[in-house]
Amino acid sequence: MSFYTSLSGLKGAQTELGTVSNNIANVGSYGFKKSRTEFGDIISSSRTTPGNGTRLKSIEQQFSQGGFEATSRELDLAIAGSGFFVTRDDLTGGNTAFTRNGKFSTDAASFLIDSNGGYVQGLPVDPEGNVTAGGLSAATNIQIPQTSGVPNATSLIDLTVSLPANADVPANRPAYTAANPYTFDRLDPNSYNHSTQTTVYDSSGNSIPATIYYVRTSDGTPSNWQARMFVGSEEATPGPVNLRFDAAGNRTLPAGTVTFDPVYPAGASAPLDLTLDLGATNQAAGPFTQRSLEQDGFAAGSLSDVTIGEDGLVTATFSNGETKAIAKLAMANFANPEGLKQLGDARWSVTGESGQAVIAAPGEEGIGSIQSGALERANVDITEELVALISAQRNFQANAKAIETGNQMTQSIMNLRS
Repeated sequence: MSFYTSLSGLKGAQTELGTVSNNIANVGSYGFKKSRTEFGDIISSSRTTPGNGTRLKSIEQQFSQGGFEATSRELDLAIAGSGFFVTRDDLTGGNTAFTRNGKFSTDAASFLIDSNGGYVQGLPVDPEGNVTAGGLSAATNIQIPQTSGVPNATSLIDLTVSLPANADVPANRPAYTAANPYTFDRLDPNSYNHSTQTTVYDSSGNSIPATIYYVRTSDGTPSNWQARMFVGSEEATPGPVNLRFDAAGNRTLPAGTVTFDPVYPAGASAPLDLTLDLGATNQAAGPFTQRSLEQDGFAAGSLSDVTIGEDGLVTATFSNGETKAIAKLAMANFANPEGLKQLGDARWSVTGESGQAVIAAPGEEGIGSIQSGALERANVDITEELVALISAQRNFQANAKAIETGNQMTQSIMNLRS
């Protein structure tokens, strides 16, 4: 019987060696939780017979807090305290898993996913970030919107420039007469004096360059200029706009705003109806000066940043200055986390021993807070594991020695001679 007793000890030591080795091997795995072997003795039914060895009762997971590793990514998250992130392996539901590995990213459809491709779950919130529905059934995939707001097509361009009083009529053209008009070519800088550029937007938010060219047509009194506006490669009509200035440099023409016919440049989703307001445009001594240039159109805001607070609130910030509360991270807690089933890659699933998941936002129901820009390292202490490794090795050697001793005793008995 001593052979079998020592054999059970060998198997137990081998299991412990495997468990400790697995802990050491995963020291670099984010969110990993170490395990510990639990053994029990095998007793005999007789009070005069020694025990029959040892047996493995369980391999218990240790859900103590791991250390934090700071990163520079907003989507790297660590849980300070108890709790698990909730993920699903399919957009329409699928299997639910729980993890402490907060190395998240977004996929091609802007869904928040974990390092295994599982969809991170969130609880719905109102515009102020307050949770509006709880429980696992209310949790949904978190999708980060790439745009925000409704685009507005440009309708008005406000422009004020100061044109130089000493500007020459472009050298490549003769003095203006009705019989000898100017020839303008926007690709020829010798055919105009100055230009200004802005960006206008169509009804879909597409951006299109708009350029206004200024051409002096006469340098007498009154002084005459022309302004030609191109949207993309299309010239706005009717045009050109004739500008006239008196001896003091005050604009006398046009007297009000200029409304163009609808212009439909390449790349636009619809024609643009534009009005030009020249404001306080004048002619004065000195260089050409653009004093102001504004337009009233805008595109929808594009995503510029995503932040996740300690309370798990996912907030998106857009280029138009708008911020939007997307969701709060759905977190899970268990009455007995040690009863969870390991799925690998620092993921677990519910069992009868763990109890059902209690779903809440971070900071509620005993769940810890979220630290953004950090990841939780494995809770493995290398020094402790190396000591355990030596201990398991010694146990293995001792049981092997016991088998060897039993074998020698048996051999001695077989060698007895009468």
